[in-house]
Amino acid sequence: MTTPDPWNAVLVAREDLGPRLAVFRVRPDTGAVADFEPGQFVQIGLPMDASTPLQGPGAARPGRVRMHKRSYSIASAPVSRAEVELYVARVDSGRFTPILWAMRPGDRLWLDPEPKGFFTLARVPAERDLVLVATGTGLAPYVSMLRHHAGSERWRRAVVIHGVRRPDELGYRAELAARAARDPHFAYVPVVSRPEPADAWKGLTGRVQVALEPDRLRALGVELDPARTHVFLCGNPEMIRDVRALLEPLGYRPDALETPGSLHFEKYW
Repeated sequence: MTTPDPWNAVLVAREDLGPRLAVFRVRPDTGAVADFEPGQFVQIGLPMDASTPLQGPGAARPGRVRMHKRSYSIASAPVSRAEVELYVARVDSGRFTPILWAMRPGDRLWLDPEPKGFFTLARVPAERDLVLVATGTGLAPYVSMLRHHAGSERWRRAVVIHGVRRPDELGYRAELAARAARDPHFAYVPVVSRPEPADAWKGLTGRVQVALEPDRLRALGVELDPARTHVFLCGNPEMIRDVRALLEPLGYRPDALETPGSLHFEKYW
């Protein structure tokens, strides 16, 4: 006796950005990604048994299929309905990403048909400034926001601050730098915490907090004023904790349904 095939999507492309970073593009069998707001996430599922074959158009598998599921922020814009783009870091000691890294275009997987989450711009007035702070792959929701809203006057000014350990971990660097060069309402600030001499890194060094110094932000046309500037934090929970400790004495309060605030955050584990 067989159970229905659980795999409802296909990996159509992947772009390796390094040994532990990659962009995966997944297409649902329905032919269109469900509506979503930039900043939302989606789950994908892979077989718990890494030896389970994924090739083919979706032949049914005998017995009960058990999956690993993980949530990833969507990097693509909602207008790109054919597939969903995910920015993923490999965790060598994990159970999920090593299986994902073994996949190739044409392999089958499960895609949650309903994107979820509240880490969006829905509660940010259009005339406000944005400071979008990320570590690692926490950059993904901001890429979606920028791709969808750029040129639409959705914000007065937006600054993306992206913190990584080494320069080769700056995913989407070329896209964001090019956007900053042509858009006077956008600035991109990469920060590298552990550059090696061979990296020849000439940008900011340290944790993301160095990019939040008042004079540095003021030079980019932004003030850390909760009445004027909404701050988004996404990625490492330690970063979120430390930046919250920096911002809350300035009057920033977490945004919640009952108590609106100018501080929004999403932890990545």
